Amino acid sequence: MNSFKKLSAGLVAAGVAGALLTGTVVAPAHAANKKIAFVMGAESDPFFQAMKVGAEAAAKANNIDLIWQGDPSEYSPATQIPVVDQVLALKPDGLVLIPTDPTALQASVTKAKAAGIPVINVDTRVGDLTDVLSFITGDNADGGAKAADALAKAIKWKKGGSYQVVVGLTSATATTNVARLNGFSKAIAKKYPGIKIVDKAYSQSQPAKANTNVSNWLTKYPKLSGIFAIDGTNAAGAAAALQAKGLTGKIALVGYDAYKTNVDLIGKGVFTALVAQDPAAEAKLAIETLVKFFATGSKDGIKAEVVIPNVVLSKTTSKADLAKYTYVQK
Repeated sequence: MNSFKKLSAGLVAAGVAGALLTGTVVAPAHAANKKIAFVMGAESDPFFQAMKVGAEAAAKANNIDLIWQGDPSEYSPATQIPVVDQVLALKPDGLVLIPTDPTALQASVTKAKAAGIPVINVDTRVGDLTDVLSFITGDNADGGAKAADALAKAIKWKKGGSYQVVVGLTSATATTNVARLNGFSKAIAKKYPGIKIVDKAYSQSQPAKANTNVSNWLTKYPKLSGIFAIDGTNAAGAAAALQAKGLTGKIALVGYDAYKTNVDLIGKGVFTALVAQDPAAEAKLAIETLVKFFATGSKDGIKAEVVIPNVVLSKTTSKADLAKYTYVQK
């Protein structure tokens, strides 16, 4: 029987559209009684809550004992490394790791490898993937570029104009944040001269801190044209700050991650656009990939890297697609 364990209090369950959870069950008979540890960055983040539903669905279908664990709220290597050490002490048969830092978590992958535990990276990655069975992620550079297009349109960019924009991130080193910022910056430089990224700030996946960062920007840059909130918690914090200041529609906001609260704000004009990922599909594929490896003991047929496309949500998106890509909570 499938069971779900946690090592700390404060676990928040969440869901995602059922349409994202379909797929073929992979060799459950070979995976029975296997144990997979899944360690993310901050359990309270709806992105990871949505991932949990995908992981649970795949674990149940394949008779996997799932250990789900992460720091309750903070996204940092300092809080994540002890969690990884705790789950490795349980001697799981496999580890799905969302590293909060590509360098700091490299040693955790090495430790798992030494213990004979296959590792999959999801969403983010360590710097050296030699000891990682597969890396599954969204198309982050493309998402950043699409965000640049949406923001330029929202601020009514014109050649010869001058525009100030800022970027809110969770981490300076998380590979998703780095790739999105890189895609955004390159698109701005190539296509939209006159738009200048005047500042960046970090939230460690805490909406309240993101809110404070935006409030500080609104004071520092009175001519601010737009904000790119590079992940869901920054998007939530930025939206709250703009609404509190009565600046909805006056400063363009493009965000990442389809939290339900953020999707609801598209129709109210708070967000110009949201770049939606498919966290449930990423987590589900990670579990199924390990199940396949358990069954065969071989990397044959396992892709070293899987990139899942993003979807941009806006006022023109159909109600059906908004519902499909929203990270629905239980």
